Amino acid sequence: MTAIIKAVIYKGYKKQNSYLYVEQEDDFSRVPEILMTSLGKLEFVMELDLNPEKKLAQADIKQVISALEYDGFYLQLPNDSDRLLLAGMKPVSNPIPKL
Repeated sequence: MTAIIKAVIYKGYKKQNSYLYVEQEDDFSRVPEILMTSLGKLEFVMELDLNPEKKLAQADIKQVISALEYDGFYLQLPNDSDRLLLAGMKPVSNPIPKL
C-alpha cells in the first residue's frame, strides 16, 4: 500500500508563480527565514493528499513528497522563462531565419 502524505500549499506575493508546500496548515517552523522573507505574505491556496502514483501539474510528486519528509517544505518555482523575468532578464528566443 502506498503512503499518502498531506500537503498544504501557499502562494507567495513577492515571487509570482512560486508556491510553498508544507505538511501542516500555518506551520512554517521548518522553512528557512530567508525563504519566508523572499516569498513575502503567503496566501493559502489549497490542501492536497499526495500519492506517489498521481501527478501534479507543475512539479514531480515524488520530489515534493521527499522534500516534505526530509526538509519539511517544498518550494515550487516558476518555469525558466518566468525565472528569467523575475531576475530582470529576457528569455532567449530563436532568431528569425532569413529568407
